[in-house]
Amino acid sequence: MSVSIKQVVEYCDQLLEAGRFRDYCPNGLQVEGRPQVQRVVTGVTACQALLDAALAWDADLVLVHHGYFWKGEPAPVTGIKRKRLHTLLSADLNMVAYHLPLDAHAVLGNNAQLARRLGITLEGPLERGQDPAVGNIGRLSAPLTLAEFAERVEQVLGRTPQVIAGGDHHIERVALCTGAAERMIDLALDQRADLYLSGEISEPVVHTAREAGIHYCGAGHHATERYGVQALGEHLAERFGLEHRFIDIDNPV
Repeated sequence: MSVSIKQVVEYCDQLLEAGRFRDYCPNGLQVEGRPQVQRVVTGVTACQALLDAALAWDADLVLVHHGYFWKGEPAPVTGIKRKRLHTLLSADLNMVAYHLPLDAHAVLGNNAQLARRLGITLEGPLERGQDPAVGNIGRLSAPLTLAEFAERVEQVLGRTPQVIAGGDHHIERVALCTGAAERMIDLALDQRADLYLSGEISEPVVHTAREAGIHYCGAGHHATERYGVQALGEHLAERFGLEHRFIDIDNPV
């Protein structure tokens, strides 16, 4: 079964409330291809390897979390940018991206999907009063030691997280925001979280965690953001009768 790319994008825009976000890139259809869609490839980032894999599967649409045309990036279509766009345009392949809207969705979003896998029940936004919320505060069903929590993360994500101990307390109240959101640790402190989980780690955050008494878990930018786009792809497949394949182009960051 096929459906028009216009219908898919309009549905996603409404589902993810894309118009409510002030983002660093355009959300929705970034590169227009063929008018009808039957096969959808999802991935974290629209890198060349993902595009090549999508072509090999004869996909009609590439749906990602990290797309193109970021604020501040060079405008000329040269080098890597030229090659990627040439691949899409010459193959008449659609490329759709959702960044903050895909982080924030209460069911399909990166935070919600990761929290479910880690056994964290979300209770509200990381930043008090923020709507839509791009980060969350939640709670484990039973307290864990830092070592136990790190082991759970490793089992779920398949990679060893970078963990900074902010004391010797157990973990029950967890704040999280996937991707490159380590500097939001201050919001986790405001929420009195026992641990803050994000994708990346930076030098100042190590000292903040140690001195403020909050554990920090850097679980990988790519690893923490694999699940939202998969959930969205599966949802679209069910909704429109499409074929869907998630392709994971590994990234150690």
